[in-house]
Amino acid sequence: MEQIADEMDATLFRSAFNPIIAEAHDASHGLYHATSGDTLVQGKSGLPIFVGVMSFAVKAVIEKAAVSGQAEDGDIWIFNDAHVGGTHLNDMRLVRPYFRDGQLFCYLASVGHWHDLGGGVPGNYNPAATDVFQEAFVLPPVRLAQKGHMNQDIIDILMRNTRLPQSAMGDLNGQLGALDLGVRRMDELLDEYGAATVSAALEALGHRAETLMRAELAALPDGRWEAVDYLDNDGIKDEALPIAVSLEICGDRMVLDFEGTAPRCAGPVNIALPTAVATAYVAIKHIFPALPANAGVMRPIEVKIPEGSLLAAEFPAPVGGYTETILRMIDVIFSAAAQAAPDRVVANAYGTINALSIAGRRSNGQPWVMFSFYGGGHGGSLESDGLNHGNAPISTATIPPLEILEAAYPVMFRQWALRPDSAGAGQHRGGLGAVYEIEVLEENGAEAFLFGERGRFAPQGVAGGGEAALNQFSYDQDGAQACPPMTSKMRGIPLKAGEAVRLETPGGGGYGPAAARDSAAVARDVALGFLSAAEAERLYGTAWQEQQA
Repeated sequence: MEQIADEMDATLFRSAFNPIIAEAHDASHGLYHATSGDTLVQGKSGLPIFVGVMSFAVKAVIEKAAVSGQAEDGDIWIFNDAHVGGTHLNDMRLVRPYFRDGQLFCYLASVGHWHDLGGGVPGNYNPAATDVFQEAFVLPPVRLAQKGHMNQDIIDILMRNTRLPQSAMGDLNGQLGALDLGVRRMDELLDEYGAATVSAALEALGHRAETLMRAELAALPDGRWEAVDYLDNDGIKDEALPIAVSLEICGDRMVLDFEGTAPRCAGPVNIALPTAVATAYVAIKHIFPALPANAGVMRPIEVKIPEGSLLAAEFPAPVGGYTETILRMIDVIFSAAAQAAPDRVVANAYGTINALSIAGRRSNGQPWVMFSFYGGGHGGSLESDGLNHGNAPISTATIPPLEILEAAYPVMFRQWALRPDSAGAGQHRGGLGAVYEIEVLEENGAEAFLFGERGRFAPQGVAGGGEAALNQFSYDQDGAQACPPMTSKMRGIPLKAGEAVRLETPGGGGYGPAAARDSAAVARDVALGFLSAAEAERLYGTAWQEQQA
């Protein structure tokens, strides 16, 4: 069953037109329950955040079908409405019912990050958006196909609402191909084993996941632990926004309560309720990595999201910067869990995808939009130092290679390097962040748009570990260097040919007290250029002095 979803992932990655799917693998596929929409099986190559969110997308289709006419063989629904399906408007969802002998057996679903869907900012990460209409074109769940017949009107509407219709059409065809493949593989599986056997196996998988989750929780101490962290601002008002959680374990049950989190804000760091619940699932999967990815895992866990908070925003609240908020949710869950079971968690990762769009027009008048996300350091753990320059823990995606980006767009990377002195100190230090410097080559110039975080609140360590470096963004402006007034967010940065933007991303937090770090490990970091001698003296004092002696 997993291989079916994995093969659907691979099919889309190989056929998508935009690098965010083809190279970065910002997509996912899975199988979902015919009546509840619960996750049955999820591909291992897609983004973890989609595991829980796509269940809400399938539920939305089930509800829509109940009103507009029951699902039929050959139907396909399409939509990007984040308030009913989670995440943000770039993530286009396709949901297809799978029938066996005339009976609905399950749903197949595909989601992929389309490059551009209109809105006020190319690439759709608009840090100044105050409603979803300023972020992108909004499509509710509608039938793209009915009984196998494609609705060209829907395709025409979609292609008219993007700056990059060729890219969007290629991604759509890739997702349709992945769903077709899923149907064929399901046919082959049921031909071999029979519908009754496969259905019983899926039911057993859910029960087994629940049993395993309860056993894991029962092995932890009972108690209640709290944590809080902050977003820099919402892009509109320059005020910090708290994300708070209390984690309570009682026997074989857990409660995650986000009371104390900031209310809905004007800017786009709100998230919809489905996204918040799915984020809790992602954090739990990190803490208990051996458990299978299906709905049974969450049955012993209650997630309480305060009504009116920025974690339960309702339409038409802007949600385009959802990535930053869910990363902070994961951070606070890890920080709370570290108090109960420090051996199971890592320190905070760098905590921002630094969504950067650079867009303009080529000399022939054709528009171009380079959108990408960027990496940083992961947190240290009980076992080791954190990963240098990884991607965010919401994602198994890869950062698109600079060779691909330079080949596709009129830019040149002056620098793509590890960032010295960016890791949080600890017995096991955090991983290093990165430095990216991107020069515009197009003679017509360009505009840049940044949506980031961690410019004012550093990634935290756990178990006595230190915090990492802050995020820093700067850009060339008439021969000088400038920084965004709100530190981590800005739109409409004018860039002439030869001017550049510069990202210096955070490292990960440290694990354990810095005084416990092996002196040879400190010396090795200095020798490799990961750590300056001055910072070694400041952070590791005795260990560094012993090595020098």
